[in-house]
Amino acid sequence: MSVDTPEELAALKAAGRVVAQTLRELRKLVRPGVTTGELDAVAGRIFAAHGARSGPQLDYNFPGVTCISVGDEAVHGIPGPRRLREGELVKLDVTAELDGFYADACRTVAVGKVKPSATKLVGAAESGLKQGLSVARAGATVNDIGIAVQGEIEKRGFSVCHSLTGHGIGRRIHEEPTVFSVAQPGPSPVLTEGLVITIEPIIAAGHGDVIEDGKWVVKTADGSLSAHAEHTIVIQDGAPLVLTA
Repeated sequence: MSVDTPEELAALKAAGRVVAQTLRELRKLVRPGVTTGELDAVAGRIFAAHGARSGPQLDYNFPGVTCISVGDEAVHGIPGPRRLREGELVKLDVTAELDGFYADACRTVAVGKVKPSATKLVGAAESGLKQGLSVARAGATVNDIGIAVQGEIEKRGFSVCHSLTGHGIGRRIHEEPTVFSVAQPGPSPVLTEGLVITIEPIIAAGHGDVIEDGKWVVKTADGSLSAHAEHTIVIQDGAPLVLTA
């Protein structure tokens, strides 16, 4: 969507605050032994306290309030009885709907002490997101974001999961445009002031190809570790407004 009124912007900011608070609280609880279902239940209580609802449940009938992916799971992990183990990476992907407006963000969190290579992978995803944000302004193109993200990830020795993308957002989770994290051939949509999108590098320690595991879960095809970083932003003439910080 494109933000047209102060009221719409205020509503988007409110949804973004719910997402940000949920991620803060979940990150505090990540530790060996906690289940992904327990984390999801906490998210559900935070949503309920704010009158918010799960975007994935509303739009896709997803079985969890949030998507919680572990290890080689890149996206759409289903919360449940799985207990987190020391040394794993867990991706906390939170999308809230509040009063008809959506916001979406993800952070990758280490479970206890992890290998240096895993720490570097998480850092690369965060740095890729930062580079994408740095070029996301009115007059640039969607492809400028992909070029910036891909260059940063590959410079650090990792691969973008190229088939997994960011997206427009606002009145639904997934709207136009598709926001690739790699360079794309041909014409690219221009970013206009007020456009609401997510930038979300989803990356792998291996080659970056992915496979679907059943109905929901997407994993790296080679079983390599994955990391994911995401914010919802509003395009402006200058630096974007980050709604989920």
